[in-house]
Amino acid sequence: MKRYPRQLSSGANNIVIALNETEVAKIYEGDTRSDIGSEAEKMKFANQVNNLVVRFIRIDFDDERQWEMLVMERLYPMDFRSLEYEKRELVFSVFEDELSALHQAGFAHRELLRPSDISGEPYDNIFLTNQGLRLIDVGISALRHQVGEALFKRFVEQEIAKSARFREFFLNR
Repeated sequence: MKRYPRQLSSGANNIVIALNETEVAKIYEGDTRSDIGSEAEKMKFANQVNNLVVRFIRIDFDDERQWEMLVMERLYPMDFRSLEYEKRELVFSVFEDELSALHQAGFAHRELLRPSDISGEPYDNIFLTNQGLRLIDVGISALRHQVGEALFKRFVEQEIAKSARFREFFLNR
């Protein structure tokens, strides 16, 4: 497997690298079957609602490596077990409220639970940080105005079910 300088993680289509202590970049190289502009727009949409989704900073280009880059805030995840059960209940309650606000605004993340055929931890897209739970990777997320009411409603129902599964995982670690 190819390794990139300052690589933090890899997903199904992209690599994330550290740019500095406050920024990371999702690399778009070659045909990734992902659209950088679409992901940036969905991230900006969610950022206008609340702080649950990682903060968009800019789209950039690395001339030397010929990479398109989606630059985001750098998050420093903590192990879920670092918080007492009672604090995790409170943190999850805030997460649930923020996720509901995103749904009401017309945003569904769609990948709280990683598909079983992709390596990694089941909830790799949910980080516990000093600021609470945060979502990363909005690549397959959906906006109501783009997918229509019926499909969006289905996505939200699926996400609520996955959120309930995450609650059990998060609280009982």
